[in-house]
Amino acid sequence: MKLTTLKLLFTAAILMVSAAFIKPVEPSLHMIGDSTVRNLNRETWGWGTPIAALFDTIKIHVENNAMAGRSTRTYLSEGRWDKVLESLKPGDFVTMQFGHNDGSIPDTTKAGRRGVLKGTGEETKILTWPDGKAETVHTYGWYIRKFIRDTKAKGAIPIVVSMIPRNEFKNGKVLRADQDFGKWAATVAQEENAYFIDLNKIVADQYDALGPEKVKSFFPGDHTHTNLEGAKLNAQSVVKGIKALKKCTLKNYLL
Repeated sequence: MKLTTLKLLFTAAILMVSAAFIKPVEPSLHMIGDSTVRNLNRETWGWGTPIAALFDTIKIHVENNAMAGRSTRTYLSEGRWDKVLESLKPGDFVTMQFGHNDGSIPDTTKAGRRGVLKGTGEETKILTWPDGKAETVHTYGWYIRKFIRDTKAKGAIPIVVSMIPRNEFKNGKVLRADQDFGKWAATVAQEENAYFIDLNKIVADQYDALGPEKVKSFFPGDHTHTNLEGAKLNAQSVVKGIKALKKCTLKNYLL
């Protein structure tokens, strides 16, 4: 009996010593979205690249999984979301920012292949592609809801982010997405008990303060894609939003 007890104690001691030398697996921050999150990083940049410098990357792995030109619909249909899901583990974080490519009428044309139905409901539209394959298109809110639920099912933490504003001003004020994609993102986040960063408002408030001429300098080619200076402003705005999220532990990994 005494020998068995000694063996058990010895085994327990070995396990404790071994555990002390096992490096804990750091959490990961996965960003999904479109070109405003990840771009070519030449003339135009997405905010998901400079934001890595604002985190302690020794304690958290920052991975930009966004892809230019994608909508919620195509990010899912191309299998990109499935690849992110495969690598998700409990304690990870997922930010999701879509809207810039979701606005066209959904069909199988080049113009409509990215489009989704408006709103947050359960409406659907059945499309048939030239090869005979059928596709069920959902609302913007449905796709965001799926990303949230899938993230939670893996034990990870979803953070919905409203789309950054374009360089479009009216009467000296930047146009906002608070009546469409920004509003729908907020609604779904609230319904699904997910964190929400109103990046559209945070950035738009700064654009209003800076004025049209200064904001124009952030956009070298069009009204959607920023240069590095604009991307850094947007990244800092995301961080501002993260810091304001109550009980969200992602803020613990910021520098």
